[in-house]
Amino acid sequence: MTRVGAVHADHAAADSSVIGVPTSSSTNPGLVTAMFRHGRMSHGTRLMDMATGSGYSAALAAYRLGDANVTTMDIDPYLTEAATERLHSIGLRPQVITGDGAGELPDQYDRIVSMVSVPRIPASWLSALRPAGRLVTTLANTGLILAADKQPDGGALGRIEWDRAAFMTARTAADYPAMLNSMFAEVRERDGEDISQSPYPVINVPQAWEVWSMLTVTAPGIEHRLQLDEDGRITAWMLHADGSWARATMPAGATGATVHQGGPRRLWDILDQIRRRWLHEGSLPVYGAKVTITSDGETTLRRGQWAVTL
Repeated sequence: MTRVGAVHADHAAADSSVIGVPTSSSTNPGLVTAMFRHGRMSHGTRLMDMATGSGYSAALAAYRLGDANVTTMDIDPYLTEAATERLHSIGLRPQVITGDGAGELPDQYDRIVSMVSVPRIPASWLSALRPAGRLVTTLANTGLILAADKQPDGGALGRIEWDRAAFMTARTAADYPAMLNSMFAEVRERDGEDISQSPYPVINVPQAWEVWSMLTVTAPGIEHRLQLDEDGRITAWMLHADGSWARATMPAGATGATVHQGGPRRLWDILDQIRRRWLHEGSLPVYGAKVTITSDGETTLRRGQWAVTL
């Protein structure tokens, strides 16, 4: 098997293996239509389809809304060129643009629906929304769908939908920032400054959507690693660029974990606090939260006594 560098999937050889982080993916068709349903569009709606990808979402939108009403954008020129060819081959001609979706947008739109996630709402999206316009996106490294309507003051009000979805995070360059691989190598077996017992089992955090989403908005920027050994032992690592890290190990059949932590924050303690709240209250406040977005993009989630600003 040959390992190669950066390559688009439709150019990869069948026997090749690519190491690294994918920079684009083809979205499940049902998820595309779900995002559009949250957009509440009708014929004549002017749409910015953020993240062209394969061109599938732009095709659906152009067929439903009309070519002239659809603009689609992606940062990857290969993707926009390939999508343009595909769209033309089936008789559709929406406007296809190569550019940074977080930058200034080329026109005004009734809807912005994003097939990539963002850490908070770009101010440029609010500027490009027409009065009473609506934006729909997911928040980076969560399973949260945010839908909000533009207000007269230039901001937007909305909520986190009870539905859920996760997309790749929007890029502003050809690749994502490097992962914390060197840090992982350094702390992988380290004892840490703090060793404790957690009463909770080790889980694959990104697969526990409600907990993962709450953790991300509470302490953004955490990378997760998981290892399952042949003897059934599970080990999870949490890493952060500020130097904080945690490692939790649970033997097969156990119900709790031994936790090693180091750096300025205790990441596993934050996770356990969230899990404790989930057990006590039966749910976490992220889904169904009200969303307030200022005209400069400052995004606040609030539900009951809980609030967080992204």
